[in-house]
Amino acid sequence: MQLIEDLQKEHELIEQVVGSLRAFVTARLAGQGNPGDGARFMTFFRRFAGDFHHDKEETVLFQALSERAELPADRGPLAALAGEHRRMSGLLDAMEGPLGGPLAGAEDRQRLQALAVEYSRSLWKHIDAESSVLFPEGQQRLRRFHVLELPSRPMTPAEASARDAGLALVALYPPQFDPEVDR
Repeated sequence: MQLIEDLQKEHELIEQVVGSLRAFVTARLAGQGNPGDGARFMTFFRRFAGDFHHDKEETVLFQALSERAELPADRGPLAALAGEHRRMSGLLDAMEGPLGGPLAGAEDRQRLQALAVEYSRSLWKHIDAESSVLFPEGQQRLRRFHVLELPSRPMTPAEASARDAGLALVALYPPQFDPEVDR
């Protein structure tokens, strides 16, 4: 199913950019890295990962699983994954100021580090759950209900720009991965 293949490819990029975010935060904590890049990370995660990727998951895939393949949307995996999208968006909100702003003292540095670790670990685990369980099982379930293809949509210019910024950030800050997260 093309939609699921597209979502998997998007996951690969999102994983790389979240690893790059960890490298950026490490650089910021060491007094390096351009604080302006913090806004570029935020744009990537809000526009590309959120507005584009999560939107397609929720409004196309999750909706099809609920309405056409009898998987409940108000409980179980769909509700849990949509809830994780909202929780991670809240982590982004909390991280936005420290990510690109001045780090005045040890408390600011600790807060940024803690938020970056929580966000990245949450996102990596979330992607693993979708890629290894929801996508393959969802595709099988949809096939049982004779749904062989789902619509997608092209990126808006803002979403494409955010994707391109993410690719540039990965080149600038080679991804760091967390040995405590199985991927």
